[in-house]
Amino acid sequence: MSNHTAGLSRGFKLGGLLLALAALGIVIAGITSRASNQDKLKTWTDKQAVATVSVVKPEQGAAEGRLILPGRFEAYSRAPLYARVNGYLKSWKVDIGGNVKSGQLLAEIETPDLDQELLQAKADLASAQANVSLAETTAKRWQDMLKTQSIARQEVDEKVGDYQSKQAIVRAAEANVNRLLALKGFARIVAPFDGSVTARNTDTGALINAGNSGTTTLPLFEVSNTRKLRLYINVPQNYVSQIKPGGKAKFTVPEAPGAEFEATIQSTSGAINASSGTTLVQLLVDNAAGRFLPGGFANVNLLLDEATQRLSIPASALIFDQNGLKVATIGQDRKVALKQITIARDLGKTLEVQAGLTADDQVIENPPDGVGEGDVVNVAGSEEAAK
Repeated sequence: MSNHTAGLSRGFKLGGLLLALAALGIVIAGITSRASNQDKLKTWTDKQAVATVSVVKPEQGAAEGRLILPGRFEAYSRAPLYARVNGYLKSWKVDIGGNVKSGQLLAEIETPDLDQELLQAKADLASAQANVSLAETTAKRWQDMLKTQSIARQEVDEKVGDYQSKQAIVRAAEANVNRLLALKGFARIVAPFDGSVTARNTDTGALINAGNSGTTTLPLFEVSNTRKLRLYINVPQNYVSQIKPGGKAKFTVPEAPGAEFEATIQSTSGAINASSGTTLVQLLVDNAAGRFLPGGFANVNLLLDEATQRLSIPASALIFDQNGLKVATIGQDRKVALKQITIARDLGKTLEVQAGLTADDQVIENPPDGVGEGDVVNVAGSEEAAK
């Protein structure tokens, strides 16, 4: 009995030992599995923390660049005509839109006040001429008397001086008459050159005041030469070196959709406007057919040579911070390199880059927020991104 009991006791001990060992193995296996899962989770999390981005390469511009700018037409010659004399408008001869020749009469001004001044000046001249004639006769007579020693030399000098004084009065009276006659000539408003009447701001019987007091007085007429037009555009400073007098440009106008016309570069202002960073360029347009109107709008297409080729990138690639404009590029090691760039022209969806990029750079198209120098990223479509 004792032997049997001892055997059972040894069996129970052995079973308990086996159970303890089994439990220990289960615990060790669980700890090992949990550690492995944590390592896998950490690795997966680290991989998810690396951003996946799309990249593009800067595109090369065409060999022949184009620069499209808005412009305005102006008459080749334009003359606002103001009155030089006071009076009333007697009549006008040509209305707006009428073609005129140089020297053609446009209007006449009735000048009653000036006419009276002219009559008075002529009467003063006649009186001065009569006085000088008498003074001349008197001076000659006294000079003859001096030869006989019958009068003093002093008296003769006085008579000669009086004669010379009256001659000066005659010359002043003649100048006054000539001045009034010249003013009377301005009572006729004539065209200064061949062209057309583009404005008429008076009518028969209107009171006319002489002179131009700036913005408060409108010109009586405005004559413009529209057979040729000047087309003005403002060219950015980056392109000024490409603008040469004699060069050609194309332009379009809203009233003729689909049609393209030619203009010739005539001159530039030779200075940069500090507020806009542009220079004023003048083009010459032949308008003998009267197709274009002064003040009208045009889209001017300037053709630029090969030296103006620039790289272009999507506008979404641009990064702006306190240090200026930048783009994020990716090197061979998948690390981000921020490059500062200079924009030549904003075309809306794309930007022309003046400096800061090469054609081989890989530019991140939509850089994630907070991307910084040296950050590691995955490139969409690469092996790393697939993993």
